[in-house]
Amino acid sequence: MAQLDRFLAALVSHRASALMLGSDVPAQLDMHGTPRAITKTAFSEPQLLALLQELAPGNARMALDSGAATTFAYTSEDGSFDVQVMPRAEGLRAVVRVQGSAQKQVEEQPAAQAASASQGAAAAPVAQPRASSPVSVQESHSEVGAPGMSPERDRIEELLRMMVQRGSSDLHLRVGEPPIVRVDGEMVRIPDTSVLQAREMEALVKSIMPERNRGEFDSSSDTDFAHDIPGTGRFRCNVMREHKGCAAVFRIIPAKVVSVEQLGITEEVQKLCYLTRGLVLVTGPTGSGKSTTLCSLIDLINRKRSEHVITIEDPIEFVHENKQCIITQRQVGVHTGSFKTALRAALREDPDIVLVGELRDLETVSIAIETAETGHLVFATLHTTSAAGTIDRLIDQFPPDRQEQVRAMLSESLRGVISQTLCKKIGGGRVAAREVLLSIPSIANLIREGKTFQIASVIQTSKRLGMVTLNDALIDLVDAGQVEAKEAYMKANDKTGFAHMLRNRGLEVSFLDPTAEPPAAAAPAGKPEPAGKAKVGAR
Repeated sequence: MAQLDRFLAALVSHRASALMLGSDVPAQLDMHGTPRAITKTAFSEPQLLALLQELAPGNARMALDSGAATTFAYTSEDGSFDVQVMPRAEGLRAVVRVQGSAQKQVEEQPAAQAASASQGAAAAPVAQPRASSPVSVQESHSEVGAPGMSPERDRIEELLRMMVQRGSSDLHLRVGEPPIVRVDGEMVRIPDTSVLQAREMEALVKSIMPERNRGEFDSSSDTDFAHDIPGTGRFRCNVMREHKGCAAVFRIIPAKVVSVEQLGITEEVQKLCYLTRGLVLVTGPTGSGKSTTLCSLIDLINRKRSEHVITIEDPIEFVHENKQCIITQRQVGVHTGSFKTALRAALREDPDIVLVGELRDLETVSIAIETAETGHLVFATLHTTSAAGTIDRLIDQFPPDRQEQVRAMLSESLRGVISQTLCKKIGGGRVAAREVLLSIPSIANLIREGKTFQIASVIQTSKRLGMVTLNDALIDLVDAGQVEAKEAYMKANDKTGFAHMLRNRGLEVSFLDPTAEPPAAAAPAGKPEPAGKAKVGAR
């Protein structure tokens, strides 16, 4: 049940004209021209926004997120309602009115009372249901939580704010553990916080879980959604069940879209955003920054081109405002049933560019390749760790009798693969190392002939065209003094080749043999100490 449902019950039971909600003012019923306050405390704007988001369907929720005015319908056990939201300079305002027969009763009541009075009837005024014990929001506020929405919601939002203040990327909550945050890739238990119990954990996550996701979680024991805290940030949330009970992971989504310039994305990769057709893949392990990179590429398109962009995500992470482009953002489970359903429908929605949050299954992969072949630019993500591995993963999803055809289609449609991993920076923070594959005739031939094992060699010999191997990207970070040699080595796919690179630079590689003594010789006089030397393991 949505937390505003009790307010709506009061609207119906009191036969009021409207329920009026505003930030920093008490909730009121419009008793046919006479306002009646039904709460002692006022909602803050973030609290009111969260209550309205729980009622709003997907498109209206996006309008609320962006601060735009919106109108939508909502149905509860007490009837159907029209909700009008009006952001103003002095704060958020919303008016809720009853639809249908209930509204007709509301309108007819004053007329009936007036007719009775004009006939001189001595009868008492029309009784108001529950007049002796009104369903005021002072009562329902104990469930909603005064002055916040609920104690559980207040606590979990406090933990999310603490996560942001600590510069963490993720917050982990699970039974039998205190809250845990990930800082620069390391898991850190928050000091002076209590261990979470099973019932407490379930109450915490359900306090911010949309109604649709509660049903999904109860039926499948797993759900994804997004949560906003105005003034703090937007979070991607996953809630699951494990052997100890309920568990959840929250990832911070930057409040502002990060530009390609801020991410240091090369000019050759930026040129992929100006293509009119083809498939561009951003890949990497979970937590490698794929969504942020894709967001920056879509932002570049939004600033530089005039196109229709459709994004299909689960959930929507970065919210893009229309600039030069029109951007349609659809969330799986809210605006569409699945990635493949939305991708198939996108072909009838006049798109120029389509972003697919994840290529999860064979049919989605197949439609994405076909979409790229039919004159559209398609961006998508995969959980692979190298460019060649990405191509093999796509082809291997198909049955053997179709793989030759798919190789031919992919050789024609693939325009680029950006495979990235995050490394811990010296001094704190993280930085992305990106392997870049760009489509050239020799790459297309290797894909068509099934010789993907030779792709790494072509990338290595095509640096002048903007291609970069992961080893080269990692060693550049070491040379620049941004990443320690050991950290880069741990992220390398070709560890033998990377160790050879480190030795050629005279860097300390004692971590390759834990039993070896580190070299005691100092750097030659007159030469600066190589980046990473004698600092292995430093933070």
